[in-house]
Amino acid sequence: MLKLETPKDVLEHVGTELGPSEWLTVTQQMIDTFAEATGDHQWIHVDVERAEREMPDGKTIAHGYLTLSLLPRLAPTLMKIEKRRRGLNYGSNRIRFITPVQAGGRIRLRQKLLKAEETEGNGVRIFSEMTMEVEGHERPAMVAETISVVYA
Repeated sequence: MLKLETPKDVLEHVGTELGPSEWLTVTQQMIDTFAEATGDHQWIHVDVERAEREMPDGKTIAHGYLTLSLLPRLAPTLMKIEKRRRGLNYGSNRIRFITPVQAGGRIRLRQKLLKAEETEGNGVRIFSEMTMEVEGHERPAMVAETISVVYA
């Protein structure tokens, strides 16, 4: 855990690699809830019986965007800025879903601070490479370059 006093302190840690986070199990219930929220009910995600017959290893897989959506759950375990008013998701430059996450699979996050720049309103724009690893696999589930803004 990288503990910083203010958002501007991130400027001194560009290039730093954080993590990994603790492992998080992606359950079928999480997948089903995500499918319900997004309307993406493709059978590879939600039809357990069909997946047993037709999918490699006989398991459903998590939506790629579910994997992406778990960043806000895991990233705060890697870096904490004490004196901050708020933080915003500013977007992503590139996202790749590389290895499927099977129901019951465990993932964890690594973060590399790529760039940081001061912004208006006493904020810092932070560019990070987020790598979601899958237990038992060499290749990650996802690699994304994300951008956030944190205000002091």
